[in-house]
Amino acid sequence: MKRSAKRALVALATGATGAAIVAALPLPQASAAAVGTATGYASQNGGTTGGNGGATVRATTGTQIHQALCSRASSSTPITIEVSGTINHGNTTKVSGDSCNTAADRIELKQISNVTIIGVGGGAVFDQLGIHIRDSSNIIIQNVTVRNVKKSGSPLSNGGDAIGMESTVRNVWVDHVTLEASGGEAEGYDGLFDMKDDTQYVTLSYSVLRNSGRGGLIGSSESDTGNSFITFHHNRYENIDSRTPLLRGGVAHIFNNYYYSLNESGINSRAGARAKVENNYFEDSKDVLGTFYTDQAGYWEVAGNILDNVTWSAPGEDTNPAGPNLTSTTSVSIPYAYRLDGAACVPDVVRQTAGANTGIRTSTGNCSTTGPTTPTPTTPTPTTPGPTTPTPTPTQPSGTNLSLSAGADGSSKASGTSYGNVKDGNASTYWAPNAATGSISVKWGSATTVSRINIRTASGGGTIGAYRVLNADTGAVLKTGSGAGVITFTPTSLKKITFEITSATAAPRIAEFETYAS
Repeated sequence: MKRSAKRALVALATGATGAAIVAALPLPQASAAAVGTATGYASQNGGTTGGNGGATVRATTGTQIHQALCSRASSSTPITIEVSGTINHGNTTKVSGDSCNTAADRIELKQISNVTIIGVGGGAVFDQLGIHIRDSSNIIIQNVTVRNVKKSGSPLSNGGDAIGMESTVRNVWVDHVTLEASGGEAEGYDGLFDMKDDTQYVTLSYSVLRNSGRGGLIGSSESDTGNSFITFHHNRYENIDSRTPLLRGGVAHIFNNYYYSLNESGINSRAGARAKVENNYFEDSKDVLGTFYTDQAGYWEVAGNILDNVTWSAPGEDTNPAGPNLTSTTSVSIPYAYRLDGAACVPDVVRQTAGANTGIRTSTGNCSTTGPTTPTPTTPTPTTPGPTTPTPTPTQPSGTNLSLSAGADGSSKASGTSYGNVKDGNASTYWAPNAATGSISVKWGSATTVSRINIRTASGGGTIGAYRVLNADTGAVLKTGSGAGVITFTPTSLKKITFEITSATAAPRIAEFETYAS
């Protein structure tokens, strides 16, 4: 056997903790890649291709991710790592090798290049464990959730950043990810998406950042201004106090993002930074653009943005809001091609496309979206259910409707409707989202086993085109399909289950969201 073929077939050794073996697949037949290509600054400087053309391996633990990196022929040998399940401190250890430099308390992408990490199957969740990129280049992270990473309290990881980059990082594309915390610095969290110490040519696209004190920064101090050429597009920022992002020096392009409930400030351009801010939608937020908390000015070029219930502070010594009448203070030339959605349709487009486990949908650039392109593993399908299944059979479940004793919440609600209407046993009341898409959840105070739900709709609403059923505790997709009715999946113990409407002819009316153990 040729030496190259042996490398392609080599198995990753079992780690000290007894982690399962992960086998690299033969090339080129099993070669995989991230879905789509980067738009924005990640497409510049030679482009961002990640592990394209290299081996593909599977990983269900953090140790296996590190093993995959350490088993390469060199630190630049291309590799795609398909991840499923929950990655946490309990299954992540340091692995040593000539082609890696890993750590036990984070996913460490240090002094390496040409790597793709992509979530497959029922989803990949990095729980309280951040992803750290340092002295590295040509990295793609796609279709994963990173949540509740702490810098204080326990367990600690990655300085409290969900995804952090530092020290000569080039060409990173982060796409269709969900980054979330459960509070701000006082609760132990830091930024969701941070870049510092010479990080350049980065794109963050089709992602959700929520429930955090800090969205993210570019530059760690007023003197750290060498970070530049960052693109943010089609992202959803929700319930964030500030830094969406904070820019210190450098150039950023921010377009077609949906900002909802920015509590203190939004895009903070300072210390000479220049941002092109176009066709974004800002809703129910405060001070969405300007220079804040410093007297070192930043600059912006604005066009086509919509301000929906946005409030503004009065200018002061260290406060220079861009509104209420947005006016450009600089001009920014963009070197790459891109397509702009009209700002008015950005909320709907972003709701359908942003985040992990959304089928890696993207915008067509004319206020519509592509169909789902869910990544499928190249290794044998796991025993847990995959995300695609036939349309449910409309058969009434038997047993007790567990929703009757549960709580409910959701992403939004149309005027005159209520989340609680879906679990009150009354088919004449209903919940509807405030747009064609949205999500409704049923939740319990303790873990409850559910294997079947029944979605009953009321007349007068839109028809559900596509849905996802999610384990809201982990973000895992339990089922996808279309229409309403009975939906069956493998019995799952959870505290919260979500029915997410990803497409519809108009806002559907959900009269009852019934849940059953069998």
